[in-house]
Amino acid sequence: MGDSDGGPSPAESDSAGEVVVVSDRQRDLLVAQERWAGLLHRVLAEEQVAAPWEAGLSFVAADEMASLNAEHRGIDKPTDVLAFGADDGSAPRAADEPRLVGDVVICPSVAASNAAAHGKAVDDELALLVVHGTLHLLGYDHVDDNDARLMEGREQELLTLASAGDALAGSRAGAP
Repeated sequence: MGDSDGGPSPAESDSAGEVVVVSDRQRDLLVAQERWAGLLHRVLAEEQVAAPWEAGLSFVAADEMASLNAEHRGIDKPTDVLAFGADDGSAPRAADEPRLVGDVVICPSVAASNAAAHGKAVDDELALLVVHGTLHLLGYDHVDDNDARLMEGREQELLTLASAGDALAGSRAGAP
């Protein structure tokens, strides 16, 4: 889903007020916006983020990612994923006011290069980046070895759940 001009659009939402706004501002790789929005949604559900909430997921070109990386991390080159947390859930708000969880920004061309370098499928790399970025929004980090082990373990659990869910959905879709 998404506007043909690459502008943001809600791609995954439900009546509980859970919304992922997706923006695709790159032309290097066709991305399955609804799939990745669904994965971000699933991670927030598995991490028990209370509704209502809103999160963003953007796919950007390498030059835009390099600018963001330089501005926010002081590194003047593109990276695969950046996460910009907004509300950690502790700020007071009205019951119907959504928590603005934050934005995950992914550069598909860097993801594709990383996937090729590691002999992985691009979709597997994108799935990892969506999960990784979403966990960053929720306060996970990998600054030290202990935090890295915790985050990587949770990533693998979530990717396994997502993979099992995809397999189940695929088998149901093919059933008569």
